[in-house]
Amino acid sequence: MTFNNPPVPPSPAIQAIDLVKDYGTGANAVHALRGVNVSFERGKFTAIMGPSGSGKSTLMHTLAGLDSATSGRILFGRSDLTKMNDKQLTLLRRNKIGFIFQSFNLLPMFSAEQNILMPLTLAGAKPDRDWFKLLVETLGLQKRLDHRPNELSGGQQQRVAIARALIAKPKLVFADEPTGNLDSVSSAEVLTFLKRSVDELGQTIVMVTHDAVAASYADRAIVFADGQIVADEQHPTAEGMNALLMAERERAAQGAVPARHAR
Repeated sequence: MTFNNPPVPPSPAIQAIDLVKDYGTGANAVHALRGVNVSFERGKFTAIMGPSGSGKSTLMHTLAGLDSATSGRILFGRSDLTKMNDKQLTLLRRNKIGFIFQSFNLLPMFSAEQNILMPLTLAGAKPDRDWFKLLVETLGLQKRLDHRPNELSGGQQQRVAIARALIAKPKLVFADEPTGNLDSVSSAEVLTFLKRSVDELGQTIVMVTHDAVAASYADRAIVFADGQIVADEQHPTAEGMNALLMAERERAAQGAVPARHAR
């Protein structure tokens, strides 16, 4: 008789264990993260949502090593970010983590191609030209490589920023309100490319957003309230996420304890 062992689930891209982040002390302390336990699967697109001040951005900044944790652990592969010094965190972010920002953060004096290659230029590394070509084609930037940022639309600038975030083949990309400065057409364009980078290029993306429509592009959406996860939805829809956010706003207005919503 033979026995088939159940498949071993893949290790997460990054994982928070009992993560706590406090600002200040005593009666004035702000509890931004209250014992958060969450993991993010490799090769998936996850959205983090929540009302203003809920802790969603604090979670992303802490996971990325941009902010220190008060207690708890953050496991990135076999490394615990909470035990790393500043130099180790800087090298980790440079080599293994990509960032996409709301404000694009492109260098105005350089072309789109130079901006895309900037992480490798700063690291003194040579680009993988096949990977560069694949990114440029996937993001539809072939005819924009010689253009400077002021010659590009907002959506095109954000696509350049996405290519820059992916050029060094990071294991994980954090996107902080990547469509916050874009109109609805450009937003849809950028979100489609983010999803394609996950589905076609195998990227892992964690995106903070206040927009339920943006979250609907993700494979999974987490809702934050008062430093805690109150909902964890697979295959989110804009309608469903709006309903969850509305429920949390009403709860907050009434001063109630965060409710844990059914999955």
